[in-house]
Amino acid sequence: MFEFFKETYYVMWGDLKFMRHNVLNILIGSVMSPLLYLIAFGLGLGMVVDNVDGIPYIAFIIPGIVALTSLSASFSATSTRMNVQRLYYRSFDEMIMCPLSASSVIIGKSMLGVIRGIFSTSIIFIIGLVLAPDNFHLSLMYIVCILISCFTFSLLGVAAALLAKSHQSMATFSSLVVLPMTFLCGTFFSVDNLNPVFQAILYVLPLTHTSVTVRAATLGGDFPWISLIVLVCFGIAFYLINLYLIANKKV
Repeated sequence: MFEFFKETYYVMWGDLKFMRHNVLNILIGSVMSPLLYLIAFGLGLGMVVDNVDGIPYIAFIIPGIVALTSLSASFSATSTRMNVQRLYYRSFDEMIMCPLSASSVIIGKSMLGVIRGIFSTSIIFIIGLVLAPDNFHLSLMYIVCILISCFTFSLLGVAAALLAKSHQSMATFSSLVVLPMTFLCGTFFSVDNLNPVFQAILYVLPLTHTSVTVRAATLGGDFPWISLIVLVCFGIAFYLINLYLIANKKV
């Protein structure tokens, strides 16, 4: 076990140094889009929509934006850096040839996305406390949900980077997978108010479960344990895909 953690640290060390020297750029890149969504939908649309399911719209939308931030920050941080390392610098190939376990490589490369996701969601959460102090609150389940979500989407970023054959294919993956989740997974509206057919489709996507769990953890109410379990299953599935790709030299 100690050897695993040591190898994982070696893998993530370079990414941590990269993050340390690019803190300002990472900060701006991580919070700009969520802030724009918050202004456009929360403050703009919030003037038209009073509440959703009895909850003020600004309080309803902030957990959704937190969930969205866990996706965008974790996925983009991991996938972009790994994509450059694989296709441009070829440094990832050298790492694979080192005597490191596949699991330590996967977890180590995903940690950049996890840290950036936690960093970004924390900023949006603080803004939420300021804008909706009466409805928005911190809980242990919120922390658990964010950690699982960041790990899940970071592992998805690793899988996307391993599967990408070019920079353009990575952009295509983001357009076909990440972009639809951004707007359709209960970030800005309640999935429960949709037609059952559309609900079933949206609950196939992991961000829907993140939105549901984060919203319940911050606003109160019955916690959707099934969604949390499904989110964990997504994380395990992405990990196993990465393990298969590396173990069978599909990179």
